Amino acid sequence: MLQRIFLWMKTHERHLSALAMIAGFIGDNFFFGRVDLWKTHALFALYTVACFIAIPLLHALEIRASRVAALGGRPPYARSRLLLPFLIQFALGGFWSGFVIFYGRSANLGASWPFLLFLFLVFLGSEYFHRYHSRLVFTSVLFFFALYSYAIFAVPIYAGSIGTGTFLISGAIAIGLFALFTMLLRTLARERFMNDVWRIRAGALAVLVIINVSYFTNVLPPLPLSAEAAGVYHEVWRVPGAYLARGETGESWQARLLGFPPTLHVVSGESLSAYSSIFAPTTLRATIVHRWQWYDPAQKAWVTKAVVAYPIVGGRDGGYRGYSTAPIDEAGEWRVSIETSDGRIITRLPFTVEHVATPPVQTAVTLK
Repeated sequence: MLQRIFLWMKTHERHLSALAMIAGFIGDNFFFGRVDLWKTHALFALYTVACFIAIPLLHALEIRASRVAALGGRPPYARSRLLLPFLIQFALGGFWSGFVIFYGRSANLGASWPFLLFLFLVFLGSEYFHRYHSRLVFTSVLFFFALYSYAIFAVPIYAGSIGTGTFLISGAIAIGLFALFTMLLRTLARERFMNDVWRIRAGALAVLVIINVSYFTNVLPPLPLSAEAAGVYHEVWRVPGAYLARGETGESWQARLLGFPPTLHVVSGESLSAYSSIFAPTTLRATIVHRWQWYDPAQKAWVTKAVVAYPIVGGRDGGYRGYSTAPIDEAGEWRVSIETSDGRIITRLPFTVEHVATPPVQTAVTLK
């Protein structure tokens, strides 16, 4: 029975490998909640150990098997060489599903799309490289990307702050762990490693450059911060234990169901309020900025009208709540960018302003 099972697995190895990656995705959706929970980091640590050991071990066993086969013997370790790729794919799938979950929560689609695109390329690459010797380069570079992406949001949690300093420390830790990985790879699978060493280094360097360029051009989301709730209202105020707001009655179905920018009807001289609830890990402290901008059609550029900053502390499941108020002196397109102190966008609230003579009908709501 076991022999038939392994024969079937070997026959369908290519498709089962992709299924193993999908299984890693599904598993993460059950286990991943808050980014600062111990079980979240325990799972990422498990994925790291699995890749750290399984990738070098797989290629060490394949080298020994190829040597035995060249001498006319029966290649050993058949079951291990069959099962280890599934373990690697499962761990990489777990990494990437975690990144999609957390990076997706941390910013709008415009900031997170590179990771979704990379995820798609991972699936294509795993299918294409599965039968080729160059899969050592592919899996090694993917592992470095996983180490770096995880360190970016893990280090701020332990450091209690977010910024360029923690980002640079994240890179140093990822490079150090990857150096240890390549040392193990060189020890266990020296022949293959020496053949591919420069391609592995070039791939890792490309990842290093891409992530740093993405960071310093504000493409990367500001993990581990994420927007739990946000919106623009006619008025926001705080009462003991809650935040209340007044919004317009009869919001369009496009804005309510499809997420289109709402239209707010403003009396001349009126102000609007932007509310945000930003999740941060328990140990982290940061500064949140509300940047109010109006689109000037003459200049064809966004003009900053007001900037309001306030400190937050982490720990609350629903996020740290706060709001800002700004006068609305122009009709047209507006947006409020909710950012970190160094300009990283957590979320953005676009809306359109129409000036009216009488205030619109408004409804009081309790904010999350």
